[in-house]
Amino acid sequence: MIIMENVCKSYKVVKRNAGFKEACKTLFRRDYETIHALSEVSFTIADGEMVGYIGPNGAGKSSTIKILSGILKPESGTCHINGLVPWENRIRHVRDIGVVFGQRTQLWWDVPVIDSFELLKDIYSIPSEIYQSNMEDLTRLLDLREFLKTPARQLSLGQRMRCEIAASLLHSPKILFLDEPTIGLDAVSKLAVREFILRLNEIHKTTVILTTHDMQDIEALTRRILLIGKGKILMDGTLADIKSGNSSIDETVAELYRSYDV
Repeated sequence: MIIMENVCKSYKVVKRNAGFKEACKTLFRRDYETIHALSEVSFTIADGEMVGYIGPNGAGKSSTIKILSGILKPESGTCHINGLVPWENRIRHVRDIGVVFGQRTQLWWDVPVIDSFELLKDIYSIPSEIYQSNMEDLTRLLDLREFLKTPARQLSLGQRMRCEIAASLLHSPKILFLDEPTIGLDAVSKLAVREFILRLNEIHKTTVILTTHDMQDIEALTRRILLIGKGKILMDGTLADIKSGNSSIDETVAELYRSYDV
């Protein structure tokens, strides 16, 4: 179970005007602005639940995922995932989670994908029999066999994203954080990824938190949605709660953003 209570996180950002003169001034005096990325964020997610975490750019989605995965420590508030505090118990915590950032990679760029998988096996200390079983299942379900021996830099975006998802699941995590997992993918690759995530949740009861701007992903994969805006949870409900008439999911969510002024 994932429990966040009153979590706050802010950043100090340097502000300056354009121009060489203004750049020189910052060598001696800097003006800072405090950005409140998260403000009193609270929610609970049950085991095996699939949740869409949506909001406009800069709303606080990625900061939340980084706190949940133990990368960031909040200034205040509490967070417990399966009884562990992510940033205090990182080694134990990461054994139970998988993270996919659509705009970042965990694959080594110039080596074959299978070599990256072998290195992750050692990093997570995955027993050989479990690793082999997971590799066979992931290779079959995500159709990876053709390019396991290909360097990551030579893969198409869709092929690489399928490998990224496989890499995050080699150690059989109980929770999967997906941050823009289908960004830039073609229709065929998107459908393959969605089908795999649904099957993963159905068979293994993996808890999934999905952050994305692709509302079709949200509609296909989740029933519950959390809306965050300006660092605050604005809504916790279902797609049925926000749908109106024959409007598309994109139109519905755009209207939702306007109604909350985010």
